[in-house]
Amino acid sequence: MSRDRILMCPPDFFTVDYVINPWMAGHEDSLSVELARRQWHQLRDKLAEFADIVTMDPQPDLPDMVFTANAGVVYGDKAVASHFMPHERRPEEPHFKKWFADNGYELLALDEKIGFEGAGDCLLDRGGPWMWTGYGFRTEIEAHPEIRAFFDTDVVSIRLTDDRFYHIDTCFCPLTDGFLMYHPPAFDFESRIAIESRIPPHKRIIVDTADAGNFACNAVNIGDQVFINKASDALKSRLMLAGFRVHEIELSEFLKAGGSAKCLTLKLNEPVH
Repeated sequence: MSRDRILMCPPDFFTVDYVINPWMAGHEDSLSVELARRQWHQLRDKLAEFADIVTMDPQPDLPDMVFTANAGVVYGDKAVASHFMPHERRPEEPHFKKWFADNGYELLALDEKIGFEGAGDCLLDRGGPWMWTGYGFRTEIEAHPEIRAFFDTDVVSIRLTDDRFYHIDTCFCPLTDGFLMYHPPAFDFESRIAIESRIPPHKRIIVDTADAGNFACNAVNIGDQVFINKASDALKSRLMLAGFRVHEIELSEFLKAGGSAKCLTLKLNEPVH
């Protein structure tokens, strides 16, 4: 089986210069750029033991390019590049679109009036033939039928209701063999029903408020390995009972911008169902 390929972008220009989510507030002057670089390299080096890491060039004055999960979403040889809701991130778009085009992906020409923020809000289930696709804060539901048609796959729409969890990958993590690690209070009633109707109880790994606040759901899963900022003993035990090995990698400086391990990565070889 081929190794996962993961896109990352070095944090050469990473700062917290603006506030576009609740986690950023108050951190404009508290970020340690040097510590952020060390943490990013630790994550990259650990992931590289299990996956092939591809890097793209960072750009001056675009501090959030480090969060490549928001470059777009990939499915087979197709990609949908992001159109950011916050104006501060829109200058990233041509760089991500160019990267996808230069690397041979067929791009969807998504209407620029529609907000869509990539693999932050579009996650392939690891057990069933569908994509979980979020809306409510950064991605608009009008993007969902476009994604469904372009990728020719089922899309399950789930709505976020807590602005601390502004992308689904901050509170929702599909895992190998159809497991799901998620924080139910981040979603509305109908979305929780949609999740529970597709994921059987023994496959649901419920994340409590404290773990969710440490971005435990914003994890990278490669096979039976889970890479995570921080998790309680109870959550680590639940993951280990499900057959996963947990790697804790401190990413404190990226949490100040509202991101963690998953936000810093984009899987490039998603299999087509």
